[in-house]
Amino acid sequence: MNPALLRFFPITVLGLLLLATSMAWKVQDWRYGRVLAEQARAQAETLKQMTAAAAASQHKETQKRLALEQQLSTSEQTHYRALSDAQRDQDRLRDRLATADVRLSVLLDADDVAAGCTVPATTGTGGVDHGASRARLDPAHAQRIIAITDAGDRGLIALQACQAYVRALGR
Repeated sequence: MNPALLRFFPITVLGLLLLATSMAWKVQDWRYGRVLAEQARAQAETLKQMTAAAAASQHKETQKRLALEQQLSTSEQTHYRALSDAQRDQDRLRDRLATADVRLSVLLDADDVAAGCTVPATTGTGGVDHGASRARLDPAHAQRIIAITDAGDRGLIALQACQAYVRALGR
C-alpha cells in the first residue's frame, strides 16, 4: 500500500465512523421525536376529554343550583303569602274585636260544681238556646288571646317554610 494512503486511512475511518454515528443520532432523533409527538397528542386528547367532562359536570351542577334557587324562591313566595294572609286575617279579627263587631266566648263546663255555679245540664222547655252554656270574654283578654294565636300562627308558618327549605335541599 501506498504510505500516503495509510496515513489517511485512520482519518477516513474516523470520518466514516463520525458520519455513521451522526446518522444514527439523526435516525434516533426522528424516531423519538415521533414517539414524543404521539405522546403529546395523546396527552392533549386526554386533557381535552377531561376538560369537556369537567365543563359538562359544571353545567349540570349549575342547572341543578338554578332549579333549586327557583324552587326555593317559589316556596319563599308561597310562605310569604301565607304569612301575610294570616297576618291580614289576624288584623281583621283584632279590628272586629275592637269595634265590638265580634265577641269571643268560652264554653262553660256544666258538670263543674267546684266553680260554685251550677248550670243545668239540659235546657228547659221555655229556653231558646239549645247549645252549651258560654261566657263572653273581656275585649282586652280577647285581644291578648288573638295576639298569642297570631304569634303561634307565625311560628307555624315559619316552621313550614323551614321544613320546605330542608326538603328542597335534601332532593
